[in-house]
Order: sequence, then structure tokens, then C-alpha cells
Amino acid sequence: MTAAEAGEAELGLLECRVCFEPYGPGGQRRPRNLPCGHVLCRGCVGALCGRGRLECPFCRRACGPSDTSDCLPLLQLLEVLGPACSIGPACSILPAAGSAAPGAPGLRLALGGWGTLVNPTGVAACPKSGRLAVAHDGKKRIHVFGPSGSCLQRFGERGEAGNDIKYPLDVAVTADGHVVVTDGGDRAVKAFDWEGRGALAVREGFCLPWGLDATPESDVILTDAEAGALYRLTADFRKGELKKCQMLRSKLTSPRGVAVCQTSGAVVVIEHLKARGPNNSSTRIKIFSADMDLVGQMDSFGLNLIFPSKIYTTAVAFDKEGRIVVTDVCSQAVICLGKPGEFPIFNPLISHGLSYPIGLTYTANNSLVVLDSGDHTETDWMN
Repeated sequence: MTAAEAGEAELGLLECRVCFEPYGPGGQRRPRNLPCGHVLCRGCVGALCGRGRLECPFCRRACGPSDTSDCLPLLQLLEVLGPACSIGPACSILPAAGSAAPGAPGLRLALGGWGTLVNPTGVAACPKSGRLAVAHDGKKRIHVFGPSGSCLQRFGERGEAGNDIKYPLDVAVTADGHVVVTDGGDRAVKAFDWEGRGALAVREGFCLPWGLDATPESDVILTDAEAGALYRLTADFRKGELKKCQMLRSKLTSPRGVAVCQTSGAVVVIEHLKARGPNNSSTRIKIFSADMDLVGQMDSFGLNLIFPSKIYTTAVAFDKEGRIVVTDVCSQAVICLGKPGEFPIFNPLISHGLSYPIGLTYTANNSLVVLDSGDHTETDWMN
């Protein structure tokens, strides 16, 4: 067994193999032994009981709910690991940018954690259903969470015919309900439906596709970090047809994160600049109009002259009012930089409680979702 396979097995040990939610010491996530030796969480035991009988989903042996018992080894392991076993990489959820006071607005929901997300790289929200798609490096590359935080679907296992994802770098959700992923493993852009069925794969012409976001028309705005370019992809995902691949800008410096304003059409790109010495790497934020005219830019050094700390950003998003919101891994914060016309202002939305924020998205109700790679969770913050 390789180290990666061992790590995957260890992570799988801490989650229910039916709902894929991490076990917990109490409530519906408490691990329960079946007489056959298989383990489910208490919630799945209750959900699978029919007419007072439970059939094991793995070996089909029947038993009654009263025949189950606490899985003491797992409970002891959870006690030893403590909070770390349930936090891990995560997603978190907070309402509208600009209305929050500095600090940490009310945390509404935390999704993921160790055993669920492995080295997460991107998060996107469905504008209609409220579902969240998270890209990470686990066995199933894409996790789909419902508005309540439950895991609805997992897909994208490496090597699996039809929905193979080798190394996801970012994810977006189109208005017509497709999950689009940049795959650094084979330098492709891939689209799936919510069940994980492959709809389209574009492998030609890209050097290293990285960040992406969807427009209201279900087009995809895409950065190519190696080519230094910004593209717009127009496709009929239901038919699996690529209609047009248009280069919008060239001569960018390692562009990665990108966001599209759903009202004005403005585009923000994060460039990663070459370091001029040890620990001197920096990022630059470029703002383009809907016609792709450059309307503003500033790098980490310039922002540091205005703001109290150097900002090294890994993710960017627009809120529903058209304000630019970025992550800052230096101060472990999420900061609002204002609208393109007033850029840059400094309004910290979250200033504590994060480890290494690397993903941002907004839900349909303007709640902010933060993907935290440091604790492997996504968190839902609310004002």
C-alpha cells in the first residue's frame, strides 16, 4: 500500500461509508456496530431501518436496531484525536459583504473536515439550488454538499471511465447546473452533471488551466497559469458541444484565481508574481471591465502601503453588490476591497478563526462561503 492509499484508508476510517459524513462522539454521527461487524453512523442506522429491520448495505445481513451497539474503538479514537478529527480542511458560511463588522461574523455552518476533504483547492455554489461543489485531492475529487451541510454526492475518482479527474485546481457551477473543473493532471477543462456524469472535456490548447468562474449565461471564464492568458468558453453542456474558445487577455503573469461580477460583467484576476528574494513572493489583483479594459490593479507591495498588512491573496469573489472580496493568507483573513470604481478600500470581513483560506464563493442569498485548506473545511458565515 502506498502512502497516499494509506492516508486515504485512514481518512475513510473516520467517516460513515453510507453518507460519507465524519463520525462524531454524539448525535446522529455517533458510530454504531452492526452484528456483522460493519459500522454505520446512528443517522444511517435509523434511515435504513424498514419495518423494524435493518439490512447491512455491505453484506445484506439483517438485524434489528436494538442489535446495534456503540463502536467503542472508533469512539476512543475520536476522543484521542479531539476536535482535530472533525475540523480538518473545511468550508464555512456569513451573509452579505460590507454589512459585516470587522472580525468574524456569525458562523452558520461548517462542512467537511478530516476524513471528508483532502487538500481542497476550490469551491463553487449553484445559483439556483444552493448546492456547493468542493474540489479536493481525495479519492472522489468533487464533493457536493446540500444547503443543510449534508454530503449529497461524490464523484471524479482518478482513472474512473467517464468522470476521471486527475488533479483538480478549481471548480465552478454554471447557471444551467453543470459542475466545471480545471484538471491540472491532464491540462483539461471538464464539465459534469450533478450526478458526476461527464458532459464535456476540453483538452486542446491549454498549457495549465487553473481558475474559473461562470457567467450568468453559463459561459466559463478561465485562466491559464502557464500561458498567461484569460479565456472565455462557450459550450452547450447538455449536448457536450464546445461552441467557442475565445482568448480575452494575454501576457498575464501566472494568472490563477478569477471571478466574474454577475451584474456588471467585470472580471477580477489574481496574478502570482515571481519572488525577488526569499519570502518575497507576492500577488497582484487586476480588474477588467466587461469589455476587458483594464480599470485597476495593485500588487501586494502597493496594498501594503495603504493597508496595515501585506495582502497575499489566493482567491477572489464578487458579492451580490459587485464588491470585490479576497482571501489573505498572510493575516488569515477575508477582506472586502470595494467595488471596481472605489478599489481599493479596506474592510475586513473575517479577521480570525481561519487557518489558510484558499477559496471563496457566494450563495444565491449572498452568504459567503470560505474554503479553508488549513483545517480542511468549508465554513458558512452569517451576519
